[in-house]
Amino acid sequence: MKRFWLVVGCVGTFMAVTILTALAAPREVGLAIDKVVQLLFAVAALLAYARRRDGWMTAAMTSLTVALSAWIWGQQILGVQLPTTTIAPLGFTLVPVLCLAAVVVRAQQRRADDLLPNYRSRTVVVLDGLIVIGSLFVLTWVSALESLTRAWATEGPGFATVVAHPAAYLVLLVAIVVMSWTHQSVRQWPMLFVALAGVAQSSSGWVFAFYISKGITAIPASADIGFMLCPAFFFLSALAPARNLEPSSGRMRMADLLHLLVPYVPLAITGLFVGWNTATGGRLNPVEIYVGILVVCLVIVRQLLTMMDNIRLMDQLRVSREQLRHEATHDPLTGVANRSLFRDRLERALAVRDRSRPLILLFIDVDGFKAVNDNYGHAEGDIVLRNVAARLENSVRPEDTVARLGGDEFGVLVDGGDADDIGARLLDALAHPHQVHGRVHHVHASIGVAQRFSYDPTVTADEVLGAADAAMYTAKRLGKGMVVVHGSPLPEMT
Repeated sequence: MKRFWLVVGCVGTFMAVTILTALAAPREVGLAIDKVVQLLFAVAALLAYARRRDGWMTAAMTSLTVALSAWIWGQQILGVQLPTTTIAPLGFTLVPVLCLAAVVVRAQQRRADDLLPNYRSRTVVVLDGLIVIGSLFVLTWVSALESLTRAWATEGPGFATVVAHPAAYLVLLVAIVVMSWTHQSVRQWPMLFVALAGVAQSSSGWVFAFYISKGITAIPASADIGFMLCPAFFFLSALAPARNLEPSSGRMRMADLLHLLVPYVPLAITGLFVGWNTATGGRLNPVEIYVGILVVCLVIVRQLLTMMDNIRLMDQLRVSREQLRHEATHDPLTGVANRSLFRDRLERALAVRDRSRPLILLFIDVDGFKAVNDNYGHAEGDIVLRNVAARLENSVRPEDTVARLGGDEFGVLVDGGDADDIGARLLDALAHPHQVHGRVHHVHASIGVAQRFSYDPTVTADEVLGAADAAMYTAKRLGKGMVVVHGSPLPEMT
């Protein structure tokens, strides 16, 4: 990167000296220096882009080289003051068209952090371009383009190509700005220098067209400054490195800021300019009125589409939050509640003061699951666990809570009912064989039950879980595949 900026400094110094020399020298000598330097940089840009195997930019630089060669031949060799009837104007006009194709191809090289617009967002990008172009059209029409248009009728098609050349560069500039909003591949140093080349060429092109419209053929050397800079900028664009610009987290990217402001900046400037023109006695003609109304309509449509996209993004944000909340409180394997959510609901249930129904907690350990895991692998064991979770959910009410507490242990929280009946129903549901990949697996369950019949502020969730856990171990010690209720006459293992 440092080497590139060193080249930029050298080219800038050389161009500054060349421009000052061309301005100070006699007109014929200055024109010769001007065109030769342009041709040298155009050839250098052509070779640089050919080396990079950039087809469209190579074609653009070839068109620029041919156009400059034809212009120099007509002006310096044949002695034609303004060789606008040669192929030079056509070659100059093709350069921005080919560059636009290169920008479109580069925009297809998307990065991971690019905005990936849906059809509505792509429509907004197109509308932004039309708003900018329409605003610039009104601005240039009011200021100069109307007088240039009158000259078309007298100068003929040759003058039309002279005007089409800077206008094409203007379209290229708008395309680069608009595409840079959503394509990181366009927000690179090479495209910046292509845009600078467009600014330089378009500026001198409009000045050149203005002089021609006034019948002036001896164009001042200062009007060629943009023409001289353009090939140099193209040469630097061929050497500029492409960087992967990562977005800054927590801050608005410059591209996002441009997306918000750029379409309205030229519109606001145009409105102020037209307002000043009418306030000072100027009159609006039908072209200005109709194009202005069209631009306003485009702004309204853009705002409507933006509002629709904002609503869609809000819906996506809400869905994403709900999904994150669900993932934070549910087991990823089985889809039932995790230990954190189970504990939270248990604490809420214990905090109910006017309890009229018993609160029943069933602590379930799947017997025989370890053998499935060891003999047939974790994938088959995971399927068995999902089957167990599904059967538990189907055996209780929707308002009851089924949770995976860890490994092959599950918890069920039921508000109301008979503990023995619920435990027996769960045992029966889990006793049915599990068919996985053509194999039949028999697993059972040991269930420990703890229940609370009234509110007691001294009882904690850990104590209730501990009681149910102790009852579950008693069930396993007594032979597995059974239900033990905490506090029953059976001896419990603590």
